[in-house]
Amino acid sequence: MKILFTGGGTGGHLFPLIAVAREIRRLSDNQNIQLHYIGPKDEKGRLLLTQETFKIHAIVCGKIRRYFSFENITDVLFKIPFGFLQSFWLLFLIWPDLVFSKGGSGSLVVVLAARILGIPIFLHESDSVPGQSNRAAYSWAKKVFISFPKTDYFPLSQANAKTMLVGHPILKEIMEGSKESAKEIFRLTLEKPILLFWGGSQGAGPINDFVLGTLTKLLQSYEVIHVCGKKNYQDVQAEAKVVLNKQEDLEKYYHLWEFLDEAPLKHALKAADFVISRAGAGSIFELAACGKPAILIPLPSSANNHQSKNAYEYASGGCAVIIEQDNLSPNLFLEKIRYLLANTGELEQMKQNALSFAKPLAAKAIAREILEFLISRSAK
Repeated sequence: MKILFTGGGTGGHLFPLIAVAREIRRLSDNQNIQLHYIGPKDEKGRLLLTQETFKIHAIVCGKIRRYFSFENITDVLFKIPFGFLQSFWLLFLIWPDLVFSKGGSGSLVVVLAARILGIPIFLHESDSVPGQSNRAAYSWAKKVFISFPKTDYFPLSQANAKTMLVGHPILKEIMEGSKESAKEIFRLTLEKPILLFWGGSQGAGPINDFVLGTLTKLLQSYEVIHVCGKKNYQDVQAEAKVVLNKQEDLEKYYHLWEFLDEAPLKHALKAADFVISRAGAGSIFELAACGKPAILIPLPSSANNHQSKNAYEYASGGCAVIIEQDNLSPNLFLEKIRYLLANTGELEQMKQNALSFAKPLAAKAIAREILEFLISRSAK
């Protein structure tokens, strides 16, 4: 069997693909399965996928931005057509049995080429508001997996067997963290409650600014793991050094990281008493699977405001508290954290609500559907 994966180059697209690929290998006992990936060139992504034995094929990727930009012209006239021709040729040479798309930049040209060649297409949509690529490809797909029960444009009903609610695929290893390992990796003192500030794979500038502006007050009561993003790391490190220059006694409670790979992330989530995060679907479903109470700060500029809709759907079940970015102030935040950590009954209820929302078997459900489809197809 040849299964081809495609999706945007960020961690939010790649980790779900890896989760599904691992389950496909487990369910098939690794027998006669070839995994291919077509997508934008990205060194971090290439390393992640290579470790999972994917055969990687990079293409030129363009996108249509939601604002005026001259790059839209070059992308529409040159990059997108060239990316389509590359995809068509690669698919023709590989001729996979199925294409599984996670959406995102570059995936639409791959799915369009698969449609023209008659190759079956499966989609997964992470967010409660689908992206442009998946919305365009919806009518071509044989099966569409969704994460949230209320997903715009993708109706879920008994009459529509094409759409299937499975949740967001996460690496099941994310639930296997150890507080002892976290203590060693992050050099935690474990003397105070631990807050994890997690801005996603790209980091989050406003959250970084908030942490730095409140750092002294935070560290007086809490131990902080701060994931700031690779592009922000040096600036945040320098500013934190200035802030803590006269507070050397607090420095041991601050642990700055640019990015958390799979291993340190699972240990950080295990150790954290509370998580402050953006509201991407991947982050939400990982928090839910680990039963972590959270404050969600949706990204205001997210496409179609999907992070806000993700956050409010998740929080409606009592799993998290939402603070809009414009309302993020030190007094409001510190008061909310103090209240929740002091009220252990309410905190425990948030944990249980999160676990009830979680769908840790999403990747396995998708892998099973893919394999059953391919096996039934080959038997005809």
